[in-house]
Amino acid sequence: MARGNPFNQYSFRYDSWFERHPFVFQTELEAIRSLLPREGQGIEIGVGTGRFALSLSITQGVEPSKAMADMARKRGIEVIEGVAESLPFPDNHFDFVLMVTTICFVDDVEQALRESHRVLKPGGFLILGFIDRDSFIGQKYSKDKLQNVFYRDATFYSPGEVKQYLQQANFSHFEFRQTLFNPLENIKAVEPVKEGYGEGSFVVLRAQKLENNEYKP
Repeated sequence: MARGNPFNQYSFRYDSWFERHPFVFQTELEAIRSLLPREGQGIEIGVGTGRFALSLSITQGVEPSKAMADMARKRGIEVIEGVAESLPFPDNHFDFVLMVTTICFVDDVEQALRESHRVLKPGGFLILGFIDRDSFIGQKYSKDKLQNVFYRDATFYSPGEVKQYLQQANFSHFEFRQTLFNPLENIKAVEPVKEGYGEGSFVVLRAQKLENNEYKP
C-alpha cells in the first residue's frame, strides 16, 4: 500500500470530497452495510480519514498515511500505521475485515488478501468495496488517472478479477452488491443497492474464510 504522497500531502482535499458528494458517500455506505456482519470484532484496512469506519461503527483501522491516520484518530478510530501486505495482528484474530477503495492502491494484491485471510477467524468475512474498472466511472477514472493526484498510481480491477484473486487466497462463498448507476455529478439522492455486478460502478464483494480452511469454489 502506497505510504507517502499524495495521501499525506492532500489528506484534507481527500476528506472534503465526501462533504462535496454526500449522497455518493451515503450510497456507498448502504451497499457496504448490506454485506457487513452486524456482530463481531472488525477492522478497516486502509481506513483513510475514518469516515467509513466511524459510520459503520468500526473502531480499529490500519492506514499507511500518517496525515490520514491522524484525521481518523480525531474521529475516535484506533489506528495503527501499517500496510495491507503486512498486518500487525496474530492469526485468526478478527471476525471481519473491511477494505473500501483500498485494493486499487495496494502494491501486492495477492499478499494483501493472504494477510486478510490470515488475520480472519475461520468463518470470518472479508468485505471489499471498489470501483468496477469496466463501469462508466471506472473507465473515466482510468482515462483521466494521470490528471488525478489520488488515482495516478491506482490499478483498477473488474469484479471477476477480484474474485479470482480471492479464490487464489483461499476465500469462498462470494456475494456481490452494486450501486452508483449514474455519473457522480448527477447523483442527488441515495441510490438503490442491487445484487450482482455489471451495472453499477461501485461494487461490494463479500468472501468467507472457510471453517476448515479448505478451498471450495
